[in-house]
Amino acid sequence: MAEKKNVKKKKKMSSAEKQAKQAQARHRRNQMVLTRIRKLAKKIRVSGPEAKGLLPQAYSQIDRAAKKGVIHKRTAARRKARLSRLVK
Repeated sequence: MAEKKNVKKKKKMSSAEKQAKQAQARHRRNQMVLTRIRKLAKKIRVSGPEAKGLLPQAYSQIDRAAKKGVIHKRTAARRKARLSRLVK
């Protein structure tokens, strides 16, 4: 049998460290989603009534964020209502 030499065992991560790492990853992911929604909303605001083509895309992103729990469902409904009011 061949012996394994210089094998380093990976140190276990404490649960607090793991939780902090997971929270940081979730925060980054949530910020990306919110940034995407904000950018779409700004494009709609800037282009005005001609932005009807961007509205379905914005609705999709907002609904997806609400479904994943990034924003509350009522917040999603409010944002969609405000965007549609801008376009009409």
